[in-house]
Amino acid sequence: MKARQLIGVIGGSQPTDEGLRLAHEVGQEIAKNGAVTVCGGLGGIMEAAAKGAFEAGGEVVGILPGPDSSGANDFVTLPIATNMGHARNIIIAHSAMALIVVEGEYGTVSEIAIGLKLGKPVFVLPGGQMLSGCTAVTTPRQAVLKALGGGDP
Repeated sequence: MKARQLIGVIGGSQPTDEGLRLAHEVGQEIAKNGAVTVCGGLGGIMEAAAKGAFEAGGEVVGILPGPDSSGANDFVTLPIATNMGHARNIIIAHSAMALIVVEGEYGTVSEIAIGLKLGKPVFVLPGGQMLSGCTAVTTPRQAVLKALGGGDP
């Protein structure tokens, strides 16, 4: 059996309404394309992406900062407790084949930097943190298709 592709969705815990909308659509697109959403498993962008994926019938891996899964949002289907705090960002970047950025703050920047250091493609939606080496995208669909190795929709 072939392993399913994991796509990381990263972003802030205090997003704008537009960020929440974009993250929800990203999660839906990931699920519609048969891939698995990987995120930090908490609120904000992580929860919106997880909800989109869950509602579209997809799986959601939540890489949690605490010692158990009690902090996971309601849409995480596969919680992984790390007890590592922000250091879990390294696990998210390593686990995903590509990262999609929806807004974010310092934690998101660390995930972007780790992903780039590992040679992972990083796709940034409008309003997201842009570092040298990232690729700007305009829509959730475009972000997911590029993350899966395809061209523009």
